Order: sequence, then structure tokens, then C-alpha cells
Amino acid sequence: TSTKGSFTRTLEERFAATLGVKRAYACASGTAAVHVAVAALDPNPGDEIVTTSITDMGALTPILYQGAIPVFAEVDPQTLNVTAASIEACLSERTKAIVVTHLFGSACEMAEIMKLAQSRKIPVIEDCAQAFLARSDGQYVGTFGTIGCFSTQQGKHMTTGEGGIVVSNDDALARRMFLFINKAWGYGDAKPDHYFLSLNYRISELQGAVALAQLEKLESVVERRVAAADKLANMLAGIPGLKTPRVEPGAVHTYWKYCLNVDDSVIRDGAIGLAKLLKDRGIMSAPRYIQKPAFMCEIFQKRRTFGSSQFPFTLARPEVLDYSKERFPLTFKALHDVLVLPWNERYRDEHLEYIAESIQESVEQLSI
Repeated sequence: TSTKGSFTRTLEERFAATLGVKRAYACASGTAAVHVAVAALDPNPGDEIVTTSITDMGALTPILYQGAIPVFAEVDPQTLNVTAASIEACLSERTKAIVVTHLFGSACEMAEIMKLAQSRKIPVIEDCAQAFLARSDGQYVGTFGTIGCFSTQQGKHMTTGEGGIVVSNDDALARRMFLFINKAWGYGDAKPDHYFLSLNYRISELQGAVALAQLEKLESVVERRVAAADKLANMLAGIPGLKTPRVEPGAVHTYWKYCLNVDDSVIRDGAIGLAKLLKDRGIMSAPRYIQKPAFMCEIFQKRRTFGSSQFPFTLARPEVLDYSKERFPLTFKALHDVLVLPWNERYRDEHLEYIAESIQESVEQLSI
């Protein structure tokens, strides 16, 4: 009935059970997962999909490939996540969907976002690539929206080198997701056909086996990351000009990375200056994360899409294509202030103590 082997089928069943959802399907990457989700919603050319200004390009190109227009929402300057208010400011009569990205393992304010989306009858896609087992109000991310998307790329909480998973409780959308992963061929149907334009986004049975083994360790991986992050937050508490990750009541941050907000009015040269001193101590970091908002990349600035057509940008409302800095002050501030530390479940107390000591002494050295 399909090309799947037993490992991939078992992975899908167990991942769905882990999150408490009806359906899960493995696919080729996190980018593929977002593409599967967007395609399942079947937007018309020129439809708008609200998304975040700070995200991996792999969460944006699927929108363009399906002929829709990414509309960028502002972010919370500390978490770098979108908010219900920033999403609402982007909605129009052309809005087809909302993509919510849970950055760094930190859950967005899902209760407020879902209340907004449901009041407007707009489906929500959750990009959980960096947020396996993260929770908002006690509920797993990926289970609030219409579709949840996960990545098993080599740097994620669980990995198959490259890979992805999509989940949903909607039977009709799950059917379209399954089909889109499989060239829209109706495996198991009485008279199967290729029903609509789609791709081959399947994973191999080897990837399925690896993912299944990784899934068994996922809860332990997350618990150890959270425990280490909590210890570091306590060690860094009270350092002037420095904010540790904010975790709301009822939320679980699962720390794909550990992000600090650095106030350059207190700490000279801000995130850049602190990163340089930490590097001298052997601690690598990424000041300003991806350096610039996604819409500043050439694909958006020069509209490089299909040949010289600039499609689908040619269908967009002019105000949607205004990517000026003045429209996104919080996005630029968030990137300016953030310092991203690598994180994993193998940090021991001596590692955390060295990181904390290095940050403390570096901040003192840079104190204005």
C-alpha cells in the first residue's frame, strides 16, 4: 500500500503517540515538512501566509513555491518569537494561513495565537524544528495548530542527518500531507492516480530506523538540556545588562540553543563584544543569530524566484513588500541584542561553571 518499511511506519506511529496526535508522517527535511503543510492547505496564487521575520529560509521558500506571499510579523525582542498582536497586525482578507515558529526551543504564546486564529477561521502551521517537546500552558507545541512540522536535521534534538516529520489531527489534511510526500499517488486506493502536483519527499528506511532509535532517547535529551539551562540561568542571575531566556508559567523551554539578550547601553559593544571575549576563552557563540531578518536576503530584496518572472511577488499588495527597517524595529533590535550559545545535553556542572564564570568576567571587563 506504500513504499514505507516497518521502521518508518513504527516511527510515525510512535511519534504521533508521543505528542498525542492522530497522524504523523515522516518526510525528507524540516523544509519539506513546512512545504507539505503549506501544500496541504492548497493556497491560491497570491494568497498571504503570515510568518516570522526571524526564521530559517527553509520555512519561507515553501510558501513561495506554492505561489503564496510571506507576510512578515514582528517579534518579541527577548524571545524572538511572534506574538498574537504582531500576527494580528498582518492579517488581511487574503490571509490563508499563519506559520508560527518556536525559536530556540521556546514556545510562542499559543493560547493567544490560537484564540486569534480561531476567531478568524485561519489555519495555523507550527514550525517546531527547534522545539521538540516544548510546551505552552502544559501542552506540546505542534499540537495546537492545524499542522505541526518538525526537523530531524543533524543539529536538532533528535536527528537522522536530514529529515522531517509532520503531524495533524485533521483527517482530510493528513490525507493531503501523505499524498504530497508521495507524488500524490493514491496508495491503497481502488483506482489510484497522481491526484495533484506534488513531490517525492519520502525518507529512507535507514533514516526511519535511526529516527526510531533517536525518539527513544528524546525525553532524556530534553530533560538534561532543561536541567543544564536552569542551572546556568541561576548562575547568571543578576548580571547587569544581561537577560537569560524567559520562560512563561506552564511553559517548557527545551533549549535547542541558549540565548542571551545583551544590552549595549550597559555592556560595551553588546553581543558582538561579549562574543569576542568568550571566543578568547574557547566558548563559541553566534552574536545576532542569523545577522539579518529573512526579508533582507536577496530572494526577497531582488525577488529571485522563477526565471525573471518575480512570481509570486507580482501578485502581492505593495505594502506587504515594504521591507524597510522602520517597519520592523523590534526585529532589528532583537537580532542586534541576541547572543546565541550552542547547547546540548552533555554539559556537566564544570562546563556550566566555566561558561558562567567566563560570561561574568567578560561582562565586568566590558561594563560601561
